[in-house]
Amino acid sequence: QGQGAATSLPPGFRFHPTDEELILHYLRNRAAATPCPVPIIADVDIYKFDPWDLPSQAVYGDCEWYFFSPRDRKYPNGIRPNRAAGSGYWKATGTDKPIHDAATGQGVGVKKALVFYKGRPPKGTKTAWIMHEYRLAADPLAAAVNTYKPIKFRNVSMRLDRLC
Repeated sequence: QGQGAATSLPPGFRFHPTDEELILHYLRNRAAATPCPVPIIADVDIYKFDPWDLPSQAVYGDCEWYFFSPRDRKYPNGIRPNRAAGSGYWKATGTDKPIHDAATGQGVGVKKALVFYKGRPPKGTKTAWIMHEYRLAADPLAAAVNTYKPIKFRNVSMRLDRLC
């Protein structure tokens, strides 16, 4: 288990937010510089690490870890994200999943699944590490503040499939 806030959590505490809760209560707050009630998600530039080194950077979690990470661009004036990390790279899989506010039906964010490959593209070797990336929906407010994303890791099947 990670350090910090997790040591002051009550017995039996489980941090298992839904996609909607991650967007509405954590990512929006982080993007607006509003503190979270409990500092349970660490700020870590995940692309500076191999995924197996990230659990030690987390505030909380045994099989699933959450991080706020800056969005880096592959090229300074481009829109493509830089997904190189440690000894490999993260590759997007499937299609983006829209996240909606259950109360209003409004789109509030997007979830993307990525898999870690060791080596360099296109000859990288696929690993069991999966990451879910969350971004705010593209609205004027989000565009102004969408510089961080919460990341949910799990080693195996994304939702960070349990490796426990």
